[in-house]
Amino acid sequence: MTSASPWWAPHVHADRRPRLMARNRVVARLRAWFAERDFVEVAASALQVSPGNEAHLSAFATTAIGPDGVPHPLYLHTSPEFACKKLLAAGETRLFSLGPVYRNRERGALHQPEFTMLEWYRAGETYDSLMGDCADVLSLAAETTGATRFVWRGIEADPFAEPERLTVAEAFRRHAGIDLLATVQPDAATDREALAAALHQAGIRTAPDDTWADLFSRVMVERVEPALGRGRATILCEYPIPEAALARPSPADPRVAERFELYACGVELANAFGELTDAAEQRRRFSAEMDEKERVYGERYPLDEDFLAALAQMPEASGIALGFDRLAMLATGARRVDEVMWTPVAEYPRADHAQAGSRR
Repeated sequence: MTSASPWWAPHVHADRRPRLMARNRVVARLRAWFAERDFVEVAASALQVSPGNEAHLSAFATTAIGPDGVPHPLYLHTSPEFACKKLLAAGETRLFSLGPVYRNRERGALHQPEFTMLEWYRAGETYDSLMGDCADVLSLAAETTGATRFVWRGIEADPFAEPERLTVAEAFRRHAGIDLLATVQPDAATDREALAAALHQAGIRTAPDDTWADLFSRVMVERVEPALGRGRATILCEYPIPEAALARPSPADPRVAERFELYACGVELANAFGELTDAAEQRRRFSAEMDEKERVYGERYPLDEDFLAALAQMPEASGIALGFDRLAMLATGARRVDEVMWTPVAEYPRADHAQAGSRR
C-alpha cells in the first residue's frame, strides 16, 4: 500500500497553500482588531514549572540543566494562562497572546500535540464582554476568508449571526432531560448517585466506578456538544462549580461559575472565565484536581507557587482561550486542523514499526 505524500511534497503544499495564506490573513486582522482596542500583545515563555493543574490535561515534560549541572524539571505550557495572569498582577490591563502550546495524549481531526492558542484578558471587565468579543472574532474570521457559512461534517453555522446563549443546566434539560443542578450543592459537593440515576433514566450508559465528573462529561459528549453551534454559534455558560477550576462563582447562583465555552458546528472553539482571584481557594481546587489526576493517571504536576502568589495581587478580570487552528479550519472549509497548520507535527510511527525497529 502506498503511503500518503508528506505535507512538504510540492503538489500537496500547492493544494494546502490557499488555506495557509487565508490563515495568515486572519492572524493579521486579529492583531489589528486587538490593537484598535488597546490590547498589548505578549509572548509567554513555553517552559514553565507547572503546565497547569487540570486532572485530564497531559503535558510534555523536560529537564533543564543549570550552570551547576543540577537538573530541574520543567514542562511545555498547555496554555499561556499562568504567565498572562502574572502580567495582569504586574499591571497590564488588556493583553493577548497568540502562539504555540503543547498537549500530550491528543491527536485527531480537532487535536494536535502542538497547536496555536489565542488567549486574551480584560482587567476590570466581566466575562460578558468576552461574549461580545467572540461574536466579533467569528465574523472577522469569516469576512477575512470570504466565508458566508461555517461547515464541518455537514453541520452549518452562520458566523455573522449573534451567538445563542445557553446555560449548561438548560442544555442538560433540553438535550438529555436531566436536572443537572439538582445534583450540585452551593459548597460544590455533588450527588453522584442522583446524576447516575438521571443518566439511566435518559438512556445513557453508566459504570459503577464513574465519578460525578465522569457522568457529567458523558452527557456533554453524547448529548450536549453535538447539538451546539447549529445554525449559529452557541455560548454555553454557567458551568457547575466542580467543572470550573479557575473561574469564580456566579453571584446569582453559588452552584455555578462564571465560565462559558464557544461552539460552532459542534466544535468547541473557546473556553472563558470570570477569573478566580482567591489564591487559597485556587490552591484547594488545584490540589483536588491533582488528587484526581493521580487516581486516574498515576501522576501529578507541581503547583506554580509564583502563580498563586501573583493571583493574590491580580485584579478582577476576565479571560478566554481560543483554539486558533480550529477557527481557521472552520473559516477556510478545511476538514482537519492540520490542514491549516504550516508545518504539522510528524505522524507517530505505527506500533508494529516501532517494535520492529527495537529488535534491530
